[in-house]
Order: sequence, then structure tokens, then C-alpha cells
Amino acid sequence: MTMSNHLAIDLGATSGRSILASFNGTTVTMRELTRFPHPMLPIAGHWFWDLPGLYNEILKALKKVADEGIKIESIGIDTWGVDVAYFNADGTLAGLPYCYRDPHTDDAQERLFSRIPKEEIYARTGIQFMNFNTLFQLDTIRPKADKLLFMPDALGYMLTGNAVTEYTIASTSQFLNPMTGDLDESLLTEIGLKRSQFGPLVKPGTVIGHLTEQIQKETGLGPVKVIAVAGHDTASAVIGTPASSDNYAYLSCGTWSLLGVESPQAIITEDSAKYNWTNEGGIDGTTRFLKNICGLWLFEQSRKEFKDAPEDVGALVALCQESDCDSIIDPDDAVFTHPESMTRAIAAKCEESGQRVPTSPADFIRVIFRSLAAKYKYFTQQLRDVFGQKIDVLHVIGGGSKNAYLMQMTADALQIPVIAGPSESTAMGNILTQLRGIGALNSLKEMREVSRNSVETKQYLPK
Repeated sequence: MTMSNHLAIDLGATSGRSILASFNGTTVTMRELTRFPHPMLPIAGHWFWDLPGLYNEILKALKKVADEGIKIESIGIDTWGVDVAYFNADGTLAGLPYCYRDPHTDDAQERLFSRIPKEEIYARTGIQFMNFNTLFQLDTIRPKADKLLFMPDALGYMLTGNAVTEYTIASTSQFLNPMTGDLDESLLTEIGLKRSQFGPLVKPGTVIGHLTEQIQKETGLGPVKVIAVAGHDTASAVIGTPASSDNYAYLSCGTWSLLGVESPQAIITEDSAKYNWTNEGGIDGTTRFLKNICGLWLFEQSRKEFKDAPEDVGALVALCQESDCDSIIDPDDAVFTHPESMTRAIAAKCEESGQRVPTSPADFIRVIFRSLAAKYKYFTQQLRDVFGQKIDVLHVIGGGSKNAYLMQMTADALQIPVIAGPSESTAMGNILTQLRGIGALNSLKEMREVSRNSVETKQYLPK
């Protein structure tokens, strides 16, 4: 097979990048083409996303591809979940998208539950309740726009002129019904919206269209295919997981930790509702049955307060070896959502529970890592005991997979092997789905084989 080139646009909730990938028939090689921040915009007491700015960064990446004389076969875009952009009938923006961290949804769940029972919403969607889910956002905003598109779909629309709703990103909304495989019209009606305001539902690997003539002239590229990959970044990351067996759990480890399994169908039961597990869409009709856990957010916020500590992240992380502080906190406690001081919040929780209070950066880092490992153990055990899942190995993907100390603590806590890597699993999954979309790969099994051929992993055995 001749070499083919593809462009992945990977947008996290604080920064984005474009990745150029080459496929030779058996392996994918990737290199970062551009990287850019995209901070929230504070306007009129609210927080918004700069969608035109993100779009412009994508155009810059496309121009760079053209300037380097590279012929690409396709483009795919993945982003964070839940947030939605609004468009007028003529395709122009009808305002900036709200950021999921905006406080306009603080009481949104209670307002909606007063009209429709919480149990009914879960039975229809199987989604973990979180204030910022799209259902609660749109019930608060009640947008009058002609089109409502999730972030990767919005950017795909701006590139091609074709509006779709990709399955995995829609599944983060809490108004996609996994039983019918489409948006739940009764929930949309309850929040004052119509199904026609959203694009037709498409599965990962669907060709949305081609770059418009305007974009071709602007960038210097030809009519390149734009493919709806798994638009939710976690869904792309799971696709990129180099798993070789079925009895595994995955942990997407970054600012958030998402721990779960791939299931052939949604798991919507009294227990899944009781324990607030979520069912999000995957490729080939699979369900990502998972739990959202506060991840390295605690470390990221704490390190801002450390004085005279190493600036290098690797050296800073290694400080945990210098502490013997064995206190444990609940990373998901609401006090850690956005405290004025993360270290003070952690210290206060330790004191409140009668545990040793951390004082040094080494103490805080050790407490954070031990607490995350304990949380991963708790939910892995819940997967086994409550939901009957057989789990022999944990695959850790995302940036946190490079944290050797957290990985070893996790292996020790779970008492199963931890396979760490790749850290670039989201980009890998994005590219693999593009290859599926152009017919170069035909199954998830083939995609996983290419992932294993293309990435390096490290195994941590329990002690």
C-alpha cells in the first residue's frame, strides 16, 4: 500500500493542536504540526469559547500543510464534550458557545428535575448527572438558533457546509437515547428544542463532505475529505487503545480521569443509576460504560502554589518519593472543584478526617497520587462486584500515562498489571477512524492492531 497522509485536529479544553499522520499499511507515524492555547473568554459575567479563533487555527494548520507541499487524504476533528455552537439559517454564527465551566448551570439540574423526574432522564439516556451536561445547558439558554451543533460538528460544518451530529459527541449531551440510537425528541421538546435543529446522526468514520471552494482557495488545498471521527476526545482515545484482549478496563488520565470498559450495549440498571455511571457512545455500536473522576486537576492546581519547587514536571512529580505522608482524600469532593487554594483545601480535608496534614510539596503530591490510585481501585472494584465485569488489566492512556509514580501506585492499588500508553491515544484514535472512513481499515480489530504496531507502552506490575 502506498503511503497516505491525514490531519487530526485535537482540541482539549485549554489547548489544541494539529497532528500530521502518515500510514504505510501497518503503522501510523505522527508529528505535531501546530499547537495553540484557547482560553475561555470572560464576557458579561459569563465564560465563552472563541469558536472563530479555533476555526482560524484549523485554517492555519491547513495552510501549513499546503505550504509544506503535503497531500492529505482526510481531516478529522475531536474535542471535549457537551458544549454546543449556534448557527443562523445562512450558516453564520448566532453567538459564541458557552463554556461548560460557566456558572449558568449551577442550579440547572434542580430546575429540570422539577418538571421531569431524574429517574426518567437516566432511564432514557443512561448518562451520569453533571450540572454542565448539554441537556441542562440548553434548558437554561433556550437558544433560538437555526442549527445547534456540538463543537467538532460545528467546525466540520464551517469547513464543509454540511451539518451532522456525530454519535459519540452527542452521547455526552444527556439527550441521546442509546436504545433508539438517536436524540430523544421528548427531552428536546421539554427544553423547548426541535430535533430538526440538529444535524442527522452519523457514526464515526462517516465522510461529512469536502472542504468548500472558499476554504480550498484560502488554504491552497484541494477538495480534501472531512471525516466525522469519534468527535468526543475520550471516544477517540479509547479507539486508540492498543488492547489485545476483551477483559480490560481503560483509564483516560488527564485533567479528568475517565475509567470504564467497552460494552456491546448500554448498561442502564437500578445499580448504574444508583452509582451514577454513564453510557457514552463508541465505535461500531459499542458503549463506553464509564465513570468521570476528578483527575490530575488537583495536581495541576496545587503546583501553582508550590514555592521553591522544581518547575520541570518530571522532577516535581518525583518529589512524591521523598514523602511518607499516607493520608487519602476523595478527589471528587465538591470542595476541590474550584477552591481559592487547592493546597489549603486538601490540608483542611486531611485535618477534618483526623489524618496527617500534608505540609511540603512532596506531601501534597504523594497524597494526590495515592488518593487517585485509591479512587481508581474503588471504581474498578465496583465494575467487578456490581456490574460483573471481568478485568485482568488496566490500559492507561493520555498524558497521565507518562507519570511513572502514579502508574505504579495504581498497579499496586488494583493488584493487576497496568499498561501505560500511548499518551497520544486521542490523536491515534482520530487517525485510525479517518483510515476506517476512507476504507483503508475495515474493523476495530484491525484498528487496534495498527495501534499496537505504532505505539510504545510500558507495563507496571503490582508489588
